[in-house]
Amino acid sequence: MSSCKSIALQIIKCALSQERRVLDVYESLQLVSCWGLRICKIKLARSVNEAATLAEEIGYPVVLKVASPDITHKFDVGAIALNIRSASEVKAAFVRIVESVFKSNPSARVRGVVVQEMVTEGYEVIVGGYLDEQFGPVVMYGLGGLFVELFKDVTFDIAPVTEEEALEMISRTKSYKILRGFRGGFKADINSLCSMIAKTSNIIWELRDYIKEIDLNPVFVLREGLGYKIADARIILK
Repeated sequence: MSSCKSIALQIIKCALSQERRVLDVYESLQLVSCWGLRICKIKLARSVNEAATLAEEIGYPVVLKVASPDITHKFDVGAIALNIRSASEVKAAFVRIVESVFKSNPSARVRGVVVQEMVTEGYEVIVGGYLDEQFGPVVMYGLGGLFVELFKDVTFDIAPVTEEEALEMISRTKSYKILRGFRGGFKADINSLCSMIAKTSNIIWELRDYIKEIDLNPVFVLREGLGYKIADARIILK
């Protein structure tokens, strides 16, 4: 068994031992990073003071978000704070997030608050996949962020896929023109994105006995040569 799969299984088995079928954002990002996917700098804080210390280590501005398998849509319940620029703001945001979570869901399981670097540029895309009853593991790509549900500019393929097949997936979407620098926009690192899609499809394939669904959104695709950064993730287990 590869070391990456071994670490991933430890994360999965820990969740299952707690009778959880959803990995929180911290667990999900740690799992995908085992396959070499590039995630934002991220640390888990369990107190306001620890959060402030970790924010200094990461460097401002930072994002704070709850680490809870019971909170899916963080924006809807006030479980995320953006563009935090000082220790006092970190402490206030930590308290506000925890209070908002328990107000929304008093029985929510909260492991802590994630402190994460804030990405200020890049095109937002979504990469993920799921187990299809007919086709098995399927990988998905599309326009990400808040617009994925609005525009539904997504495409699918059977996993695993090669980088060449990933490029073909991207080219089937309307957002492909945006990545290429539509109307004066910057040209994105499409080669790096293709590599990411291929690696994600490998995760879905290799962990098909454990993972039901994986959602990486948003993924910030940076300028050509600079790669990408995954800012949020959710993994649902079988």
